Amino acid sequence: MKLLVGLGNPGEKYAKNRHNVGFMFLDTLAGEANWREEKKFYGMVTEVELNGKKCLLLKPGTFMNDSGKAVGAVVGFYKLNVSDVFVIHDDLDISFSSWKIQQGRGPKVHNGITSVEESLGDVNFWRVRIGVDGRDFENRIDGYSYVLKDFTVKELNVLKEDVFPAIKKTSFI
Repeated sequence: MKLLVGLGNPGEKYAKNRHNVGFMFLDTLAGEANWREEKKFYGMVTEVELNGKKCLLLKPGTFMNDSGKAVGAVVGFYKLNVSDVFVIHDDLDISFSSWKIQQGRGPKVHNGITSVEESLGDVNFWRVRIGVDGRDFENRIDGYSYVLKDFTVKELNVLKEDVFPAIKKTSFI
């Protein structure tokens, strides 16, 4: 089994934030599948089959900076190898609508990723890094404030129509 974790913050207030692009991507993968709350995993889960592989999708119910708690609970329960874990997250080191899939490499600073690394005691899980940086270079706001801003309608359309389908086509699992 593969574990796909979308990073984000719980609640409607954050639903369209750049920081929640991981949740958004998982919602696309889940399609019509029903999400259910799993208290032992500190979040919402659903199961899907992707490229012939059984996958558990996880949206941690913790806030971003404590995402490792949920990931560690699932990995421990199912005794998964770190190489079977895929964490989908926002990345300010990558321009908006670009993305990278890498094992053991991530952004310079991302508290959600740091939490996962600490929880797993390993950095060699897969990262699906979705670029969210569309800031104007001349009037650049700080990263912390920027990732907590909502995507524009135009940006959401680009994600849903271009970025998410392109990532899914890579058969990254």
